[in-house]
Amino acid sequence: MKRTTSVIRRAVLAAAAVALAAGCTAQAADPGGGGASPSTGATKPPTTAAPTGTASPSDSPTGSPSDSPTTDGKPPSPSASPSTSASASKALMADGDESEQVRELQARLRQLGHFDRAPSGFYGTITAASVTAFQKKQGLPGTGSVDETTWQRLLAGSKKPTADELKPSTTNKLDTPDARCMTGRVLCISKESRTLAWMIDGRVVSSMDVRFGSENTPTREGTFSVGWKARKWTSTIYHTPMPYAMFFSGGQAVHYSADFAARGYNGASHGCVNVRDRAKLSALFDQVKVGDKVVVHW
Repeated sequence: MKRTTSVIRRAVLAAAAVALAAGCTAQAADPGGGGASPSTGATKPPTTAAPTGTASPSDSPTGSPSDSPTTDGKPPSPSASPSTSASASKALMADGDESEQVRELQARLRQLGHFDRAPSGFYGTITAASVTAFQKKQGLPGTGSVDETTWQRLLAGSKKPTADELKPSTTNKLDTPDARCMTGRVLCISKESRTLAWMIDGRVVSSMDVRFGSENTPTREGTFSVGWKARKWTSTIYHTPMPYAMFFSGGQAVHYSADFAARGYNGASHGCVNVRDRAKLSALFDQVKVGDKVVVHW
């Protein structure tokens, strides 16, 4: 009888142990926090909720693809592609460029009040500042260079420039020609209006803006003649390029100046007559002959 009672007792105890063990397992895994309270003496590890849409470490075996939130089987977003971003921000025109597209850019900026001079086709600091002002007004990054977005905004906000807008006769208004300019073939250069007028028998054939020497290196005044010409020339004193040079008084010449095109009247020459419109000066260079008169006057 005792043996039978002992067997029954062991069986009951074993069943209770099994039931207790099953209850602990359910509490420990209960995501709702229904585990044993501290007073039971059971210790439950803290649970951390996984971010929405991201599997927690216990969701899959270690090393499975679902461990990494970036391997969701979806292709990468096009906007995250570095090549796409670089393509969108690639500069179409920037400081130092010289082209007819730059001339159109300047003419369109001038229509909108962002460029206050005749288009030269040269992209310098003045053009960069004008582009920056336009970009900021449009809510774009003020880079000073023209990317595709900036160009498309400019095209949408302006009209196609006319021939006169692209190549106006001059920014500065011509004054009354000096009497010495009224006969023959003359480069009539006015310090008063800062202009050069190419005149034949008293008629203005073409005109352009010019810049002169500083107080320390003034441009000489008087009546001269073109002594010699050089389509490509570099100053032997200052080692700067002097394209389309037409020398009229020693080392002083009428020539194209990239610095004048870029900085305007913020700078000065070393005595030469600077021209900022390269295309117009190129055409003039082909017309002027050695021996033609040069008049520099106030």
